Amino acid sequence: MSSTPGVASPAKAQVAVDVERAFEEDFGTGDVTAELLPIGARARAELTCREDAVLAGSAWFDACFRKMDPQTRIEWDARDGGRISAGTVICRLSGNARGLVSAERPALNFLQLLSATATVTAEYVAAVSGTNARVLDTRKTVPGLRLAQKYAVRCGGGHNQRIGLYDAILIKENHIVAAGGLVAAVQSARRLHPALPVEVEVESLEELVEALGTSPDRIMLDNFPLALMAEAVRLTAGRIPLEASGNVDLDSIGEIARTGVDYISVGALTKHVRAVDLSLRLHLD
Repeated sequence: MSSTPGVASPAKAQVAVDVERAFEEDFGTGDVTAELLPIGARARAELTCREDAVLAGSAWFDACFRKMDPQTRIEWDARDGGRISAGTVICRLSGNARGLVSAERPALNFLQLLSATATVTAEYVAAVSGTNARVLDTRKTVPGLRLAQKYAVRCGGGHNQRIGLYDAILIKENHIVAAGGLVAAVQSARRLHPALPVEVEVESLEELVEALGTSPDRIMLDNFPLALMAEAVRLTAGRIPLEASGNVDLDSIGEIARTGVDYISVGALTKHVRAVDLSLRLHLD
C-alpha cells in the first residue's frame, strides 16, 4: 500500500530496523501463548478504528505481519494521511493464525502511535488555516522512532525540520554563551559547516536585531509574547524567515500564526501522544 499523494513513503530499510527492534523486545525466546493455537491454522482479522483519526504507519503494520508470515494477505480500505471515521473497518488480513496473533501487538503499537502523531498534527495544521505559517515538528520524539514520527507528522500535513544534531545548526542560549557571543557563534558555524543551514534562537528584540546582522537562514523567537512577536515580524520585514517556539498549544497557535511568523514548531506533535484506539479481531477459517 502506498501513502497519500504528497507524502513520500517511509524508507523500507528504516521500517525493517524499527520492526526488528520491536520484535526483539517482544518475542525473546518465542511467543509461548501462540503455541496454544493449532500448527498451520489459518485465520482472518479485521482492524477497526474506534475514533476519528488520521492514519499513519501502515508500512510498519504490514512489515510486522509479513515478518511472521510473508504470505499474509493485507487489504487496506484507508491510506496513510487519510481521515478515518470512528467505527470504520480500515484493514482486513488473512494468514497463518499464529503469525497473526504474534504480530498483533507490535503492529498495533506502531499504527496507534503514528496515527496519533498524524492526528494531532492535522489538528494543529487546521488551527493555522488561512495564514502562511507552517507547522514544524521538533526533536522531542519517542527514542528510536524519530524517523517514524517525522513521517507521521508529514501524513498529518505538518513539516519536518532538522532530523538530528548533524543536519542543521541551531544556536541556542547556551551555545551563544559558550561560543563567546551570538556573532562569534554564527561565524564559527559558517566556518565549520558552510553547507549546513544555520538557525539562531533569540529571546528579545535586541537579540533579534543582533541576529539579523549575521544573516542566518532562520531565526527562532523563543517564548515571545504575541505583541513582541508581531513587532519582530515588523522589524524583520521578510529578510529572514521567523520561527515561533515555546509553549505552543491548540489554543494559542492560531494567534501566533496571525502575527505573521513563517514557522511554528510544536513539541506536542510527537511528545504528548495518546494512542489512537484500534481493535483487531480474529476469526478462524
